Amino acid sequence: MARTNYSSGVKWEALVGYSRAVKVGSLIEVTGTVAVNDNGEIVGENNAYEQTRFILQKIERILIEAGAGLDSVIRTRMFVTDISQWQEYGRAHNEFFKIIRPCTSMIEISRLISPQCIIEIEATAVVDES
Repeated sequence: MARTNYSSGVKWEALVGYSRAVKVGSLIEVTGTVAVNDNGEIVGENNAYEQTRFILQKIERILIEAGAGLDSVIRTRMFVTDISQWQEYGRAHNEFFKIIRPCTSMIEISRLISPQCIIEIEATAVVDES
C-alpha cells in the first residue's frame, strides 16, 4: 500500500521526526497541530476560539494538499489546557464541522509545547481511493 508523507516545512518536523500528515491508502492522519504560523509565531495567544479556528484552517490546508477536505474528516481529537473554555473550543469546531459532524474527543492536559498554546488538534480523514 502506498504511503505519502506531507510536510509543512517547519524546522520541528526534522528535529522531532514527524510529518504534518501521512496518507496510507484511503486513510489520512494529521499530526497534532497548534496555533503557530509559518513564521513560528503563536496566533490567538491564550484565546481558545481564535486558536481553534486557526488550527482547523491549517488542518484544512494540509487535507486539501493530500487530496481531501474537511468533509473527509471522521475524527478530531482536541487536547486542551483549560477544559473550562470548552464552549469556545466547541464553537470554533462547530463552525467547521456543523454539517460533517465527525467523532471527537476533548481531553484536558497539563500543558502543550508552548505556554501560550492552549489547544492542539489531531484529525483523521478517509478518502475514496478510486
